[in-house]
Parts: sequence; structure tokens; C-alpha cells
Amino acid sequence: MTPTRDTTPSAALLGPQRLAPTLAAACDALSLAPDARVAVITAGWQERELEHDELFAALARPAVNLRLHARAEWAFERDGELFVAHRSKQDALKQLQGLYRRRLRHVMDSARELLDLAQHEHDSSAEPTARARVAEEIDAALEDVRRLDVHHLERVLEIERAYRERQRPQERAAVLEQRAELEQTLAGCQAIAVAGGHVATILERLKLFELGPALRRAPVIAWSAGAMALSDRIVLFHDCPPQGRGDAEVLHAGLGVFPGVVPLPHARHRLLLEDSTRVALFARRFAPAVCVALDERCGLYLLGPDRAGHEVLPGTRVLQEDGSCH
Repeated sequence: MTPTRDTTPSAALLGPQRLAPTLAAACDALSLAPDARVAVITAGWQERELEHDELFAALARPAVNLRLHARAEWAFERDGELFVAHRSKQDALKQLQGLYRRRLRHVMDSARELLDLAQHEHDSSAEPTARARVAEEIDAALEDVRRLDVHHLERVLEIERAYRERQRPQERAAVLEQRAELEQTLAGCQAIAVAGGHVATILERLKLFELGPALRRAPVIAWSAGAMALSDRIVLFHDCPPQGRGDAEVLHAGLGVFPGVVPLPHARHRLLLEDSTRVALFARRFAPAVCVALDERCGLYLLGPDRAGHEVLPGTRVLQEDGSCH
């Protein structure tokens, strides 16, 4: 069948690329010609931003690094007031995240206990009415979690709005100078690739230089933390962190370039995908978004200009509301 406008891939979310690169195949899927120039964003690598030789080779296309991390550092050096305000904003967000984490622990414990109870009731001879009562309480517990997530995200966006209204970074001379250079570079590119690394750094640099519109117009390939930054909301996750049991946390609103998807890079190392209770809790909490495990050689294509449809690549697992993962 000849691809139509609504079924043609327009963006690719991929798993980690260092050990098993699939960038060239993604470029092919997005119909990028061999001579199509790709703008590369490696801001998440921070000081290692320009160590991109292997990445460029994996693309198998001409590429140019947008140097967003270095451009932001240059702008902050020339506008000390903006730098201080930005750092203060980040400190406020860090404090808010800690407060949210404390509250989240309790509502997640409640939801998890009820899901475990439901599994016990299912395995036993409990009457249907008893199981139904448990199911109703699970729904209520999950709604408590979702409400807290929404509340936290609203607080985060309040801090961001106050910062932008007071400081107007988009109007600062140092930022405008860098944006003008970026627009000129992007005009000569046919696609954008966003690498992983430090997700908050990626997001902040993309917002500082207002690259959202460009990322919506052009074909985009993003992987690991790069894919997270472009989703509707950034979800941090690790079921077994060094400091003890972990709960997935909403960090921030992403750019919304990849709608309806929760990217989960390195999922097999960070999530207990055989634990049906944890998988079900994760999938139901963030439904109707697709929670996709992005391991090596895994990925998902978004389809059409609005990127509303998706195609899961072979071997890629999606977390299901029944606790399975396939």
C-alpha cells in the first residue's frame, strides 16, 4: 500500500544508540535522502557536547551540531542577571520536586497495596462483589496519584511562567543573537536529531532558544532523554535506585512534540518489567498515553503531520494496564 499523509512516519523515538545505533534506519524510515542535512542537538551531554563523531557517522547523512549547551553558556556569561534568575528558578524547581516526592510516596504505597490485594483476591475464591469493591478503591487510589501529578505539574508551570514574565529570556540580546544564528543554520537542514543525556539540560536549552516550532515542523529523531524532553510530560523512573525503592515522578512538562507517549529509555535496567503490579500501576497512572520501553534496537514511529498515530517497532515492549509488557 502506498503510504498516505496520515500513515507516513514523521518522527522517531528510539532507544539508546551508543551500543546498537539504529539512526540510519530511522532516517530511511522518515524518507530522508542520503544528502539530507541533519541538525543535531547534544546539549544533554553538556561539556561533552561536541564529542559527536560516532553520532554523525551513525546518521549516514551530513550533520551539523547546533551547540545548544555552549550557546546557552555563552548567553549566561554575557547576561549575569539572566543567569542568576535562571539558577534561582532551578533551585525552586528542585525544592518543589522534593516536596512532591514526599507526598507521592504515600499515595503510591496505597495504590500499590490495593493492586497487590486485587491480585490476591483474583487468585483466591473471593466473591465477585468483594473483588469489585477492591477494584473501585484501586480506581480511587490511582485518581489520587493522578491528581497529585497534575497539581505538581501546575506548580512547576507557575514557577516557569513567573520566570519568563519577569526575566523575558526570549527578548534578551544575548539569547536573540544565538537564536538568529540557529534559525540560519536550521534553514539549511531537513531534519533534527536530539540525543540523550541530562534531560533537564536538554529541556532548558530547547526552551531558552524556543526550538519547539522547528521541532514540530521538521522530521525528528530523538532517543533516550532526548525523546523524554520532547514528550508531553517528563517522567523520571527507576524501580530499584541505589537509595532504595523508587517511584516514577513527573519532573516537568515536555515540549509536547511527541504527544501521547511516555518514553522509558533503558527500561530493562530501570524497571521491574516482570512485576505485574508495578507495570499495571505505571500504565494505568499515565493512561491513555503509551508507555513504551525504549531499550537498544527498540523504538516507535509517530505518524502523520500531527503525530497522533504511532507504529511500534518489532521487539519494542509497551507497558499494559493488565500488568503485562509486550
